[in-house]
Amino acid sequence: MTREGMTVPNTSLCEKLVSDDNLTRAAKKVRVNNGAPGIDGILAEDALVYLLKNQERIVSEIITRKYRPSPVKRVEIPKDNGKKRLLGIPTVRDRIVQQAMVQVLTPVFEPTFSDFSFGYRPNRSAEDAVRLAQTYMSEGYDHVVDLDLSKFFDTVDHDILMGLVDKDMGDKDIRRLIFVFLKAGVVEGGKLEKTELGVPQGGPLSPLLANVYLTPFDKEMEKRGLRFVRYADDASIYTKSDYAAVRVMKNATKYLEGKLKLTVNVEKTEARKAIGSCFLGFNFITLGNKEEGRGVCRPRGERIESLKAKLKGITKRNRGVSVQQVIKEINETMLGWLAYYARGKILFWLIKELLPWLRRRIRQYMWKVWKTAKSRKHHLRKAGVGERRIKQGTGWSSRSYWKMASAMNGFITNIMLEEHFGLRDFENILREWHMKRMERDYELDFNDYLVRQYEEEQEARLLMDAHQCVNW
Repeated sequence: MTREGMTVPNTSLCEKLVSDDNLTRAAKKVRVNNGAPGIDGILAEDALVYLLKNQERIVSEIITRKYRPSPVKRVEIPKDNGKKRLLGIPTVRDRIVQQAMVQVLTPVFEPTFSDFSFGYRPNRSAEDAVRLAQTYMSEGYDHVVDLDLSKFFDTVDHDILMGLVDKDMGDKDIRRLIFVFLKAGVVEGGKLEKTELGVPQGGPLSPLLANVYLTPFDKEMEKRGLRFVRYADDASIYTKSDYAAVRVMKNATKYLEGKLKLTVNVEKTEARKAIGSCFLGFNFITLGNKEEGRGVCRPRGERIESLKAKLKGITKRNRGVSVQQVIKEINETMLGWLAYYARGKILFWLIKELLPWLRRRIRQYMWKVWKTAKSRKHHLRKAGVGERRIKQGTGWSSRSYWKMASAMNGFITNIMLEEHFGLRDFENILREWHMKRMERDYELDFNDYLVRQYEEEQEARLLMDAHQCVNW
């Protein structure tokens, strides 16, 4: 694109980057993703407004190679293991530019990525990665190497990364943008720190660069004929023996530390049996086989405890928000969690353990927030409870909320929680989603069978043709 009085973009890729359509889509994406503000304090929801006011200046700086990103804001978030994950939050301006870069660079780098890499890629998901891991196990690969990279995003070598970028992308303007984003620095505690290593985790560009950096490792695993699956910096390699697993672990560690200058966490990296291993929050209970298909998996115990802790926080008695708001938050939390873990075997646990406990927590919250006997009766009448049933009730002013939550089963039934208060029917939702995943597994297995059958027929035909030629 060109504008009157402005310099023309140097390359077609740069032209795509600064086009109105690309920048607008990027701003909309930033707004949808939301997130905490950077050092500029501008909210992500104001991304489109910011772009409208500053687009010409941003485009001009990119084309004339004068664009200078702001330092990222260092934020610490807790991990499941009690440690902290370091995030770098860019400004809204930098997020828009990074997202615009991702949109034009994804088609460039995507063809170079491995088929066994699933993280942060279009039309690929964590569930696809888990499904592939289960496929390996069902084929007899009953040992696994769980690789754990220590602080991967903070230890990426800039020189190696830029060499890999140059290998597949020759646009110097966009290359410069990538480089200045890597060197933008970090603000922590009011102090600016230089970034000699790492890709700040938290910006739109980081996942793409992470895949670029780890692609040589993927290609090396493919070259060695290994069964592996990678999702971002989580990788598992599957073998058929304990000896092979130990050997592969040593070689993979040597490659990652020697060639890519990464640090492998020796405490968490291990070669072990695949049964009982974990990947992307799933615990593999059984292996499965070729005849019966993939094995059984369930969410890890830590993920279940994390869910219960979040639901407990939502239904905390002294929150002081409406029942409708509490149920809305429960629906959002549960639907997101079930969508991720729906392929796991969790229906019995959901019906017998989680849902009874969750409904009691909701009834307890109702009893507390309705406060007085008069208010409680009013809300029950409003929910459709008959007058005769209300008169039969006792203990309307009881302060034992947990006990009264159990007694409220007769007033606020499970059906009423769904129909009147809007609690979703998680049991049937999980049944439906789990069935879809099993059908998808069957479809993929059948397609693989057809492909193998075709290949065997082609091989047999070639052998027959060769035999006929020899006889002739």
